[in-house]
Amino acid sequence: MSPELLVTLLLASILAFGLAWLSSVGGMGGTVVMMVVFTALFGLQVAVPLLTLTQLASNGGRAWFNRAEVQWRIIRWHALGAIPFALGGGLLFAYAPVELLKRLLGASLMATVVWRRLRPSVAKPGERTFIAIGGAAGLSSSLLGAAGPLTAPFFLAYSLSGGAYVGTEAAASLVIHLTKITAYATGSLVSPQVLLLGAALAPAVTAGTWAGKKTLQHMSKRLFVAVTEVGILIAGVLLVVGI
Repeated sequence: MSPELLVTLLLASILAFGLAWLSSVGGMGGTVVMMVVFTALFGLQVAVPLLTLTQLASNGGRAWFNRAEVQWRIIRWHALGAIPFALGGGLLFAYAPVELLKRLLGASLMATVVWRRLRPSVAKPGERTFIAIGGAAGLSSSLLGAAGPLTAPFFLAYSLSGGAYVGTEAAASLVIHLTKITAYATGSLVSPQVLLLGAALAPAVTAGTWAGKKTLQHMSKRLFVAVTEVGILIAGVLLVVGI
């Protein structure tokens, strides 16, 4: 291993730990930033499948640490839409207008936070609504690398918070990431380099997830919602400006 790659991996591991912690605390806040970091360090074609591998560790850890509070009925409805769209999006990844999609997604994220503040009494979504939410999340995650910011407002509107929110959102995302890996492998995007980088970063992501779970235990519901919404706004801005 060259000294340059070793330094890059060390930097990526430190950032992955911090962003996994942020994702565990806010449910999604670090994923988009992690995508930006990985793209800068490794390039887009490596960053997207690499982020998927690290998210297997992160979401798997978050789902496990909060397993007692996971809402499995929501996961089942979400998976019905997520699996086919994640598979299709993964196969189309190399041909999609990613930059345009990123800006449209960013604008919609900021709009959802504003809408929640203007209409705090939005009706709770029905369980079957999560089929459509899962479909949008699966497609977005396959094309952009992450979908947590997109689905967060709906999980919050379902009155999930704390460990129930983090665990349920993580389990739903885990289904998507497992599907994406299948699609990326079919398209020869899961190279030996990606597998090596994923294995090297997994311990840092797992440790950050554990630390985030400990932090979450001391957060109030109001603070949790505020952190999550700030994360959505930051993710939206990053996507709109094209970072």
